[in-house]
Amino acid sequence: PRKGDKEYLRDKAAKTFYDPKHVTDDLVEELFEVINDRNKLIRILAIAKSAIRHNMADDLPKFKIPVCLIWGKQDNVTPPEVATEFNSLLPNSELFWIDKCGHAPMMEHPEEFNTILAPWLTKIKG
Repeated sequence: PRKGDKEYLRDKAAKTFYDPKHVTDDLVEELFEVINDRNKLIRILAIAKSAIRHNMADDLPKFKIPVCLIWGKQDNVTPPEVATEFNSLLPNSELFWIDKCGHAPMMEHPEEFNTILAPWLTKIKG
């Protein structure tokens, strides 16, 4: 990332969302602070590289706990076919879709996200 260019950050962040209106000045400022903090930036890059290198396909069937997958139908970061694959590999998962939503459904559609999650948590709690 170009450390001094907030418009570059705004453009990159907009790709996370279906509706770029969610890229607020506050979010851009937060991202700007993160990439200008060497320790935070190194940790984020390490996580991103690990996610790219490590295919979870062999690990997911080992997860025995209930899993709630809430996915944006227009996620460009981790596309919908990945959600479908995760759901088929996880032995105890449920997949829920949010339309007109990108990679961060909890930010883009918080009410709908919570409307899905709350009853799911109640159900698994028994």
